[in-house]
Amino acid sequence: MNQTWNQYVVKKENKALVLQTVLEKAPISRASIAQVTGLNKGTVSSLISELITEHFIYESGTGESSGGRRPVMLLLNEKAGYTISVDLGVHSILAVLTDLRGQLIAEQRVEFENSEVEVVHKLLFECIDQLKSQAPASSYGIVGIGIGVPGVVTNEGKILLAPNLGWKQVPLKQQLLERYQVPVIVENEANAGAYGERVYGAGRLSNEIVYISASIGIGVGLILAGKLYKGLRGFSGELGHMTIEKDGLICRCGNQGCWELYASQQALLNKAEALGYVHPTIEQLIADADRGDANVLSLFEEIGDYLGVGITNIIHIFNPEQVIIGNILQKAEKYIFPAIQKRIEQNAIGFNKDDVHINSAQLTKHSTVLGMAAFTIEKFFETTGDQVVTS
Repeated sequence: MNQTWNQYVVKKENKALVLQTVLEKAPISRASIAQVTGLNKGTVSSLISELITEHFIYESGTGESSGGRRPVMLLLNEKAGYTISVDLGVHSILAVLTDLRGQLIAEQRVEFENSEVEVVHKLLFECIDQLKSQAPASSYGIVGIGIGVPGVVTNEGKILLAPNLGWKQVPLKQQLLERYQVPVIVENEANAGAYGERVYGAGRLSNEIVYISASIGIGVGLILAGKLYKGLRGFSGELGHMTIEKDGLICRCGNQGCWELYASQQALLNKAEALGYVHPTIEQLIADADRGDANVLSLFEEIGDYLGVGITNIIHIFNPEQVIIGNILQKAEKYIFPAIQKRIEQNAIGFNKDDVHINSAQLTKHSTVLGMAAFTIEKFFETTGDQVVTS
């Protein structure tokens, strides 16, 4: 019994390895897969046959010959299934449908003022249902749903605290599982943003990344040694709530002097109101900065300086090779980044521009949703062999 089970586990792992190799290196031949994976050619050929039968990959043309017959090339069937991924913000929901390469197929966006759990859940379900109805026919249908949330999320997908939404102890993963009966991943939105940039965006060439999600609040996602770092229970990255003013402003999290109270989009808008703006938006402030408004330029510089203070602390702790700044405040990159850079150069010990690169998120508003798509696709491929073809 143990031997049979061990053989099953080994085969499943090998199959996932072959599929991952096709995903990363396609178009690729069977012989090249054997070379890359270290598996023998017979094993690779057998696993490829199964993957073709199960609609995960397909043959497409021939490659260059190295002396014998021209090899048949293999490609991933990215249309075998689809993911639904959501960036659940403080005032908006962005939801997307992607294929198995993370390519966008459809998108839904809705804004809200009332952040009560029941209200937001209704909007969330409507977005998911709409995207589900837009998914093309495929062998595996919707392979999973991923939700990025601005708060503390356990490894089990429960939202312990989302202070800017006013949520506590929300079992979101369980609620989605019961409604949709497909695999569900709930993750902190900054963690998802970091992973999205690592897989599809500005961080593809880096293994040590700090991703700063600068919006109503500030979240931080950490990629260490090429992998998402979550800590013991999944709570790492809540650096928006590190204290930078010991007797500072009171935060919704219950702490005082939190970084996000001084360096976030909300901090920017609060300061703009103090200048006389009524219901300011970041777009309005950028437009005024473009016209040379000295007060607004000073405001952006102050926010950038405070961002630089927090980022300097993070650089001292993690010594990353790349800091990526995403979410709403990256729209004001040209006004905020110089102040960030100045503060880091002034305060960071041993800072070298060639050692730590400060970049804007390449995926912009899609960093979190594509990170959630990457999580879901990865999980789906890890379970290769468990699925049943439906068409």
